[in-house]
Amino acid sequence: MKIIGLDVGSKTIGVAVSDALGWTAQGLTTIHWNELDLHSADDELKKIIDEHDIGKAIIGLPKNMNGTIGERGEASQRFAEHFGETFQLPYVLWDERLTTAAAERVLLEADMSRKKRKKVIDKMAAVFILQGYLDQK
Repeated sequence: MKIIGLDVGSKTIGVAVSDALGWTAQGLTTIHWNELDLHSADDELKKIIDEHDIGKAIIGLPKNMNGTIGERGEASQRFAEHFGETFQLPYVLWDERLTTAAAERVLLEADMSRKKRKKVIDKMAAVFILQGYLDQK
């Protein structure tokens, strides 16, 4: 069983998938969606879930630095509930504080241009979210 990692933003969802043994996370894609229509990413997510035999989801939960849940965190919680109901898969909300910053740092160190970073930052953040969960297991 593979695990999917999701970095949910207002316009994009970064997607990462684990290997079959659950040791490593690989960035897969970035899905463009409309946060006001929770169903707008369902078709693409369904394809990924079926193609990769996904059995569980790790969904990033952006918390404020003091640990409280703000507007973005509430949006991620709504998405997670929708995801669980739609795909009938268990999910874990994973504290994603600083994952985007860490992904940005890695891409900067790789000397990637701003334009290219923008295209992959969400996918990289999903890798950090999923790998954090896998390392904790």
